[in-house]
Amino acid sequence: MNRIILLSLLFFGSILTSLAQDDAIQRFFSNYMEDDRFSRVYISPKMMQMAGGFLKNNAEEAESQDLGELIQKVRGIRILSSDEVDGMTMYKEAYSSLTKNKYEELMDVQDKGSSLKFLVREEGGLVRELLMISGEKSEFTLMSLLGTFTYEELNMLADKTNIPGMDQYGKGNKQK
Repeated sequence: MNRIILLSLLFFGSILTSLAQDDAIQRFFSNYMEDDRFSRVYISPKMMQMAGGFLKNNAEEAESQDLGELIQKVRGIRILSSDEVDGMTMYKEAYSSLTKNKYEELMDVQDKGSSLKFLVREEGGLVRELLMISGEKSEFTLMSLLGTFTYEELNMLADKTNIPGMDQYGKGNKQK
């Protein structure tokens, strides 16, 4: 009986931990939603479906149709940025709010007074979230791209789209 109760508690604890991670990112965004120093962008899944569908249906080339299908896989983009804050302090705060065992680091660039990290959250061998955190003296950016992607598809998004943050992703070593 005690074993069943213990296993049940462990099971529910793991579920709550995974839910808490999603809440950690959301809470970080929420902390600064009303702060006028920040620019906030949210692109909904519906908007991505519309954009992908438009591209797919109006494309004459197979590559454009493939890109349209890929864009429809994006389930949302959230961006929080400012050029009026201490970017390194914000970078450290954002990075420390993550549950590190949920994310795998793809790229880490540390330069004089600036930091940039790309992290992914995987489930079942597919990327569910690409997270970019960037900070420097007076600039900060946090970008979260949600969906279900292979690494090849992320590379294609970086190469073929103007999705914010993907230009930085494209500059790094993105092969997995």
